[in-house]
Amino acid sequence: YAWDANEEYLFKAMVAFAMRRHSSKSTTQISNVLLCNVTDRVSFWFVVTDSSKNVTTVPGSEVEAAIRMNRNRINNAFLLSDKTLQFLKITSTLSPPVEPSTPVWLIVFGVVLCLIVAGIIFLIVSGIQKHKKKNKESTETENLEEKVEVTLENGIPCEALDLKAGHINGVFAADDDRFTSL
Repeated sequence: YAWDANEEYLFKAMVAFAMRRHSSKSTTQISNVLLCNVTDRVSFWFVVTDSSKNVTTVPGSEVEAAIRMNRNRINNAFLLSDKTLQFLKITSTLSPPVEPSTPVWLIVFGVVLCLIVAGIIFLIVSGIQKHKKKNKESTETENLEEKVEVTLENGIPCEALDLKAGHINGVFAADDDRFTSL
């Protein structure tokens, strides 16, 4: 950052502007702002004089109040911020911390509640799917048992009897006359 006579003039003009704005008097001129001990690192101290009164310097509290009131205008004139343009003995005017429109605890509570509801819905849906799958498997096994109903007697597969239609023994069906009736 090149600090030259033009930059000094701009700084003096901004301090004179701040003093005029603060005191609502147009007595402060650029020539009333004096820079002292200017170094290469752009550090200096300044004094504001008042030629309309018998007092040669304006009290420091008035200068501090004027700079505090117009600090952002001074920063903007030099394209700097409170971190880069520092006035010793004048505290920076920090903006108040941003407060969210909803409290943080409410956001956390909402997220936890959503996770719990999602977990309950997942458990219900997975239980219903398991129940349907179990019912489907049991009906399939019943259908298979009905279709293939083979009984084993002495290790030999036998056909199942159809109890509704009955079963006719072929040995006795062909020769009914051979036996005497009782």
